[in-house]
Amino acid sequence: MQRLRVKFSRDEDLKFLSHLDLMRLWERVFRRARVSLTYSEGFNPHPKISLAAPLQVGITSQGELMDIWIDEWISPNNFIRQVKDQLPSGIDLSEAILVVPEEPSLQSRVRFAEYLIAVETDKDAAEVESMITSLLDRDKIDWHHSRNKEERHYDLRSLIDDVWFISLEDSLCLLGMRLKCDSSGTGRPEQVLKALGFTNYPGNIHRTRLIL
Repeated sequence: MQRLRVKFSRDEDLKFLSHLDLMRLWERVFRRARVSLTYSEGFNPHPKISLAAPLQVGITSQGELMDIWIDEWISPNNFIRQVKDQLPSGIDLSEAILVVPEEPSLQSRVRFAEYLIAVETDKDAAEVESMITSLLDRDKIDWHHSRNKEERHYDLRSLIDDVWFISLEDSLCLLGMRLKCDSSGTGRPEQVLKALGFTNYPGNIHRTRLIL
């Protein structure tokens, strides 16, 4: 059995694809590419495909990571060539490397995710930088939101590793963020923007990389 770690991107064409639909898409792609996937055992076998961290609906990305297990050996270069021919518009595969089958799961190794966010604002650059400094200087940010009719309360500051100003042009502000992404919690860019003081929802959120 062989284990490959794949890096891929998702652009505007597929940014509204759900996590479940994305997994189904990859299964179809591998089947058409004649990649011999390893299946789990039991009453309901499923292909051994594992994403490092699910991507929110509406977010694009260039640094997604996925592990797949394969029954028949294939070189990473041949794998990329076979799979690329079957990919739909909106998704691309940039890298595949061999991974020791016994290595800990991707999910257990992810620590942070970095983002590039575009948001409209009437603030100037100095005000935005002041907002960022003020947020990063805080020790705690009490936060809550509802999910599936359940109210969750937590410290948003503990999920923020860093935020940085990139540019401001024609009222469009670009920010970078490095947010926690592990089993203890996952930072969401739109919540950080709200905590910073932005009133508009981001026009674009792009996940640039996952940090293991």
